Amino acid sequence: MVHPMLRPHPSLSLRYKAALALVLWASAGDTRLARADDPPTASPSQVSVLIAVGAPGEEEFGTEFTQWATQLEAIARRGGAAATVIGARKGDPIPAREKLQLALANEPKEGTAELWLVLIGHGTFDGREAKFNLRGADVSASELQGWLQPFHRPLAIIDTTAASAPFLARLAGTNRVVVTATRSGSEANFTRFGKFFCAALGDTAADLDKDGQTSLLEAFLMASRQVKEFYEEEGRLVTEHALLDDNGDGLGTPPDWFRGIRATKTAKDGAALDGVRAHQLHLVHSAAELELSDATRARRDELELSIARLREGKRSMSEAEYYKQLETLLLELARLYGPK
Repeated sequence: MVHPMLRPHPSLSLRYKAALALVLWASAGDTRLARADDPPTASPSQVSVLIAVGAPGEEEFGTEFTQWATQLEAIARRGGAAATVIGARKGDPIPAREKLQLALANEPKEGTAELWLVLIGHGTFDGREAKFNLRGADVSASELQGWLQPFHRPLAIIDTTAASAPFLARLAGTNRVVVTATRSGSEANFTRFGKFFCAALGDTAADLDKDGQTSLLEAFLMASRQVKEFYEEEGRLVTEHALLDDNGDGLGTPPDWFRGIRATKTAKDGAALDGVRAHQLHLVHSAAELELSDATRARRDELELSIARLREGKRSMSEAEYYKQLETLLLELARLYGPK
């Protein structure tokens, strides 16, 4: 795991509107909710949210984990996603590990609709393998890596547990966003990131770019800020530091390298940026976003990613060539929002 201080990013402001794109260039149905004991009923065109609740250990933790999962489930339902909660019930005759594996097996592996997998509970790391603690047998990062290997659709994997950082390196990949509550496996104390993250996904106060919707990136940043505030108010040493990876390199970016939705630091090793793709994923979309066709939204996302890559390579290009390519991308982006 690379230390966060080796990672950083000048990221890109997303959600270009037509006017904004031109200015930048010129100046430079009903939701079907699956029950915890039912198999998921997902379709390739519908976003799926699998919420795995781990073994509580102590009862007070179990109450908290259930509250977080219930809140997240309600947000997913509000956004029209198919939501499934796994592992929350005590005494379930089917082991939670088996249910999670079956739920993933039943999910479509192709398509453009995201699959969100959120792990809520406790985690451990023995120096070699990180595990998510379920009721009954645990699941390791390596095992989850194997279960997710067949997927080619967009994935958002959020591990809110202690000692979760090793999951980031294991699960990172193309067209994936991976979030962990810690930056190393040695951060083994109870984590509060999950509480704030689940709430932030449905909180308009987390909408940093004011486009009427809260992205995964914005929820990550809001939750990280609230975690920091919690420890400051309690007068305690911070024992959790979240990371986000969305470019597949498995390195992760810490939240304090962002200003707004734009990362403002540069990686010492020249590593690529994180944050752009995570800002394209939302559980609850704005009215304006819902008006876009799937094809338009997909092309918009491609253009935003292309602009981010172009900015990363700016130093290796002539100024004329850089602005020529930027102009082409921004004008096409502006046309997406223009009159049809």
